[in-house]
Formats: sequence, structure tokens, C-alpha cells
Amino acid sequence: MSAGAPRGAGGGSQGGAGLRASLSGLTTRGRSFLAAGVAAALCAYVLGQGELLRVGLLLAALPLICVLALHRTRHRVTGSRRLTPMRVAAGAEARVQLRMDNTSRMPTGLLMLQDRVPYVLGPRPRFVLDRVEPGGRREVSYRVRSDLRGRYPLGPLQLRLTDPFGLVELTRSFSTYDTLTVVPRTEALPAVRLTGETSGYGDGSRRSLALAGDDDVIPRTYRRGDDLRRVHWRSTARYGELMVRREEQPQRSKATVLLDTRGTAFEGAGPDSAFEWAVSGAASCVLHLLEQGFSVRLLTDTGNAVPSAGGGGFSSGGQESAEAAGLMMDTLAVVGHSEGAGLSRAYDAVRSGGGDGGFGSGGGDGLLIAFFGELDDVQTDMAARMRRLSGGAVAFLLDPALWAGRPSRVEERLHRLRDAGWTALAAPPGVAFGELWRQAGNAPLGTGPSGGRG
Repeated sequence: MSAGAPRGAGGGSQGGAGLRASLSGLTTRGRSFLAAGVAAALCAYVLGQGELLRVGLLLAALPLICVLALHRTRHRVTGSRRLTPMRVAAGAEARVQLRMDNTSRMPTGLLMLQDRVPYVLGPRPRFVLDRVEPGGRREVSYRVRSDLRGRYPLGPLQLRLTDPFGLVELTRSFSTYDTLTVVPRTEALPAVRLTGETSGYGDGSRRSLALAGDDDVIPRTYRRGDDLRRVHWRSTARYGELMVRREEQPQRSKATVLLDTRGTAFEGAGPDSAFEWAVSGAASCVLHLLEQGFSVRLLTDTGNAVPSAGGGGFSSGGQESAEAAGLMMDTLAVVGHSEGAGLSRAYDAVRSGGGDGGFGSGGGDGLLIAFFGELDDVQTDMAARMRRLSGGAVAFLLDPALWAGRPSRVEERLHRLRDAGWTALAAPPGVAFGELWRQAGNAPLGTGPSGGRG
């Protein structure tokens, strides 16, 4: 929940400036009352009419009294906003709850509460609130949704106060914002075994001891319930406390999801464009692989890796995997086209990242899943070289010519990638990514559903 405070609130000279701002809130009716009161007072002075003077003073004083009352009230009204959830998928709704508290000893007049939202989230919400008693509270809510991924600011919250006579109308703008993150749509993917893939844990994944040999074993302190047969007596004698050998630790298999963001590789924009399909597919892959126990990183053609550059950018296990998933989804929420023309930076990142069990100069046992846009001959060769750095590789090609219904060279590109060992599939417009994922799991090494090995 975020609480609001008035902009420019304070004492000293700011209080005088605030009072002048309150005077500017006089409505047409209030200005008419003030002008009529001043005119009546002048006429009464010239004509010597005492009763008319009293009427003029009353007419002139009433708007000023209302200004003073609202000026005191506006600094004792607080507003807050609660956004749930703060991260939603494109097309899903989030709920925004607004709360207004009257902390003054005076009741408020009629209030109009409105919140600023970007136009893609819908119309600007407005609420009319009746008189709020001293210490009272009012809560209202509205919903927002967007079919376009991105990060959208909500706020500032604005409150319009009026007096019972309609003589003064003041607008108060609070200073706090909230941010709604709209992540790409994702699909629940079937559990298939891709070429070169090992399960995230357990059978098929490599196990390693910290160091080999009885003398080089790295022990740890004994914990209640440890098997006494694993006590390492030499270390116990050395450290003066009971030490046991470490258990074998399963090594998490690694997977890289490569997203081609080159502006020259895609055409069109909007929710149904090829690039948005690729972003949604990459998001689905990231979540699916994390659920399967993989250490995952998201890589773009610029060479930037998420979660971070340290350790090759791969996620860790446990709670850190959930945090990494959030980081990668936040990145995909705002990813746009890059100005690069090639895949050389991505190739360098694939070659240098990973360490043990990842991608290295001698090949690796990791999994590489790539979403490519248009590939020319040079970039196709670069992608073919990338294949030699991974244990298994699956490519989804989104040729802009294919999406635009023009003659496409996608089959030629697919054959060249399959010759290099990729499991390569074309992604035509309208195809469900879950179906392509299933086809990739059923395809033999270096093939696609419609081709054989080269």
C-alpha cells in the first residue's frame, strides 16, 4: 500500500503560497458572490446604507470562509492506493483499491476522487464521495487490464474538494506512484524430453562430490540425525568437534533461452506480431524449465543475460529461482527491439557462460532454446556455430516473410540449422507454442517435424 502526501505541503512561506492557491480555487459562483459583496459594500459606503453594508460584507465573507475551511481540510486528508497483484499477464486484470482518510476534526464536503492511469489500461477512474465525517474513511476500487506488456505507472491520486455551497473547488494531487508490470502471456507446456536434455535433478543429471579422495573430502559439522557411518574421524580430530562427510550434491542442469530482438529481424507490431509471439514463447520456456528444476538464464542478441552476469547469468535453486523468474519476466515485460544487426554478441555469451555443466569451448551438456527472427546467410552460420556449444539445441524460426504471406526462405534456413544439429521448427502465424514444443520433443536429433537429418 502506498500513502499519499500533498505536494508542496509544509510551513512558513509555503503555507502562504498554499493559501493563495486555495483562493484560486474559487468557482464562478464563489467569484460572483465575492464581486457582489464588494460591490454592495462600496455602494453602501457611498449611499450611507448600513444594512446594505452588512449584506455586502456577508456576501464577500462567505467565499473567503469557505476557502479557509477547505484550506485547513485539504491538509488533513490522506489518500493511499493498493495494487493487487503488482505483476499480471497480458490480458489479465489487476485490482486497484483507493482509500481516503479524513484526519481533521471537521467533516468534508463533496469529494471527487480520481486516479491517473495510462490510456492502455482503460479510462481514468473517477468516484464521487459524499460528506466524510471527522476521522472517517472511504474505500473504492477499480480494475485495470492491458493486452500489451510493459510497465505502467499508476498515479498520482487526485482529490477534488468542494464546499456545501459550491463556492470553492480545490484539487489536491498526492505524490506517490505505483507501477503495474504486465508480463507476456504464457502457455503451460507439456512435459517432453528435448534432444540433449537431462532432467533438472535426479537420474540423468550428473552428480559430483566437492573434492575427490578421502584425504581431500570437505566435511561439515555433524547435525542431529546424520548417519554415524559418515563421520570423518580425521577431520573430527583436527577440528575438535564431530564432522561428517558431505553428501553428494546433484548438479542442476543448465538451460539458456535465447531471444532474438534485432529490429531488422522482425516486422510489424502489436499483440499478434511475430516478435510478441517470440517473447511469449520465451516466457513460457523460462517458467517451464524452472519448474523442471533447471538453472535457467535469459539471453538476448545483445549478449545481456538475466538474472545477472555473475556465474554465467544462470539462476540458482530454491527461493532464488523464484526471484530469478520474477527478474526474467520483468525483463520480458519491457524488452524491445535492439539496434544490432547480428548474433555475434549472443554467440560470445553462449561460449563464455556456464562453467561446469554449462556451455564451454569443448561443448557442454546444457540445453539451448532459441527464438530467431529473419536469418541471412551470415547469421545462419553464426547460429550453426552456436549449436556446437550446447548438448542440445532447439530453434524456433519466425520469418517475417512467412508471417506476411510473402515467399519465404525459411525451409532453406531450417535445413541448414538441422544440418548443424539443431532441432529446428518454423513458427507460422497462428500456431500455438505448446504444439510446437510437443513437436520439438518428438523430433529426433537435428530434425524438425517435416525434415530429416542433414
